[in-house]
Amino acid sequence: MQRRTTTYVYSNDPVLQAGVASQLNLRPEVVVVSDAALDTAEVAVVVADQLDDLVKKNLKALQRNGVPRTMLVLGTIDESTVVAAAEAGVSGLVRRTDATADVLIRQIRHVADGGGVVPTDLVGSLLGQVGRLQRQVLSPRGLHFSGLTEREIDVLRLVSEGYDTAAIAKTLCYSERTVKNVLHDVTTRLQLRNRSHAVAYALREGLI
Repeated sequence: MQRRTTTYVYSNDPVLQAGVASQLNLRPEVVVVSDAALDTAEVAVVVADQLDDLVKKNLKALQRNGVPRTMLVLGTIDESTVVAAAEAGVSGLVRRTDATADVLIRQIRHVADGGGVVPTDLVGSLLGQVGRLQRQVLSPRGLHFSGLTEREIDVLRLVSEGYDTAAIAKTLCYSERTVKNVLHDVTTRLQLRNRSHAVAYALREGLI
C-alpha cells in the first residue's frame, strides 16, 4: 500500500489556501491535515504571491511548531527568492503557474523524502551564485561550504591515510598540539564523535 504524506496547507489568502488544499484532497498520495493536527505534518505548503516578511514570519512559526519540511508555492520566483528561501530553511519552491496537482504531489513527496525543489530555469543562476560566494567570500578566508578550512581538510586527509598525530605534524610542519587542536575543533564544531567520524564526514562531503 502506498504511503500517504501528511501535508499542511497555509496561506494568508483563504482563497489560495482552499484552492491548493482542494487539489490535494482529491489525491490518495497525501493527507491534508488541519491546524489541530499540524504537529503530524511531514510537509507544510505555504501559498503566497511573493516571499515577503509576512511569509517569512509564517515559515518560522511552522518550523517552531515542529513541521520538519516546508515548501513555497509563489506567484513570482527569481534568483533573490531562491536565496531568501534557502536562508528561511525552505526545502522546495514551485511557481503557482506550474502548481498542477501532479506537480504538487511529486514535489511534496520529494521534499518529504529529504530532497529539494527549485524551478529548473533558476538552477544555473543559483549554481553561479554559489560559485561566486565560494570564490569571493569563503575562499579568501580559507573556508568551504562544508565549514572546514584548508588546514582541517589537510589534517583529515592524512588521518584517512593512516597517519598518527606525530606523522601528521611532521608532514604538515605543525606541532602535535596544533594537530590535536585542529581535530578537536572539527569534531566539536560539527558535533562529530571522534576523528574517525570526522574522516567519514569529510569523505561523504567529497572533501578528501
